[in-house]
Amino acid sequence: MELADQLLVVLTGRLGRLEQLRQMVANDSFPLRHLHGMHLIFPGNLPDRLDAHQGFQSDLGLEGTGVPFAFSFTHGSAVLSSPAKPEKSNLAYCPKSGVHFKPLERGLYGKIDRIGLSGTNLKFNDPTKKQPESRKLAAADHKSAAHFLIDWLEEQTSLESVGAVGHRVVHGMQHTAPELVTQELLDELHRISPNDPDHLPREIELIETFRQRDPKLPQVACFDTAFHQTMPRVAKLLPIPRRFDAKGIQRYGFHGLSYAYLMEELARLGDPAATTGRVILAHLGNGASLAAVHDGKSIDTSMGFTPTAGLVMSSRSGDLDPGLAPYLARTEQMTTKQFYEMVNHKSGLLGVSETSSDMQDLLDQETQDVRAAEAVALFCYQAKKWIGSFAAALGGLDTLVFAGGIGENAPTVRARICEGLSLLGIELNESRNAQTAAVISTDASHATVRVIRTDEELMIARSVLRSCPAVTAE
Repeated sequence: MELADQLLVVLTGRLGRLEQLRQMVANDSFPLRHLHGMHLIFPGNLPDRLDAHQGFQSDLGLEGTGVPFAFSFTHGSAVLSSPAKPEKSNLAYCPKSGVHFKPLERGLYGKIDRIGLSGTNLKFNDPTKKQPESRKLAAADHKSAAHFLIDWLEEQTSLESVGAVGHRVVHGMQHTAPELVTQELLDELHRISPNDPDHLPREIELIETFRQRDPKLPQVACFDTAFHQTMPRVAKLLPIPRRFDAKGIQRYGFHGLSYAYLMEELARLGDPAATTGRVILAHLGNGASLAAVHDGKSIDTSMGFTPTAGLVMSSRSGDLDPGLAPYLARTEQMTTKQFYEMVNHKSGLLGVSETSSDMQDLLDQETQDVRAAEAVALFCYQAKKWIGSFAAALGGLDTLVFAGGIGENAPTVRARICEGLSLLGIELNESRNAQTAAVISTDASHATVRVIRTDEELMIARSVLRSCPAVTAE
């Protein structure tokens, strides 16, 4: 399942109320249904400088009008201790902040769908109950949906118990790491919002909604572009007049939160390529891209100035001949707005097949419908080309990782992409691939091929824990 366009994580336990919250949790008097859709962390016993930290976490996402506003509610524990390497392999470690934490497990999850349409519903699953639950609401837009969630939180507990909020911000320009939201940062995001009109305006609106309700509540912007700021200059340049580069028009890349998570997972799994090797990450979902990582740093990626570039996607075109825009303007009287709508929402798998943007639908139909077959073939062919080009940029390949809704759940697509790539040292084990094993390559394969379920939501939670003073310090 593809993640929503925006994600939000709330870590609770503002330090002024730690003892009160600790007692509530100890007495089991804090309800587990507060704001299904935000990740809440409750402190446990807190000796000195927060040496022990136990809690709950959740995440929230927004998509376009009529598209689900998705969220999840995870729970687990985090341990903040002195900067020494963890003794157990299941502990993640951030050397920059000296933070160790145990994996946080998702508990409640759900979505608000049909925003802006009739029949808007909050649907959520509580693992302690057998049946999913739902609640009707009126939400003409995503701002209304955000207000609804905040009001719900106030009904269950208090916004004062929320310690910090983390947001996925798709476009971050030159920002290299998560940052606390300030008015200056908001002003900058407003200024660059034309760069990504499908995401940034609603992401900004969500941040400002929380800011209006509680101006003192710390919020952290987690930039999807930050992971790729290590790319060399040559990989960022666009071959257009240099004056545009001075205005920030260059290749940025996206899916950075997913890629950061995948690299941390590779390190946790003990794959040496995570730190001293050549890795290609394939995030294949509704939005799809690939990244080339050398010695732990991104050196190239398929998306560019916007998320429309690169590999063919569910409804996005990916790379196109620039001459197509003026040609369609002349012959079809297509406006800039119409062209934008076409390449972002009517192209890709949907455009080629004329039936569906869903890969599973197309796989089911490909033997009866040549359009579906061609859409699948185009996707696999282009992904294969990107892997080949990135292997050339890396000087070889040690590890290939499949992730995202398609990468994690479509063995047929993985097999077709890897077919003919033996020159890169890729050899799939048919049985392992069919079962979606953690490693799907043969034991003799020079390059290791893995399937890792990505978790952008968890990456936001980790980023907030690592960067927000309201959570990690007295």
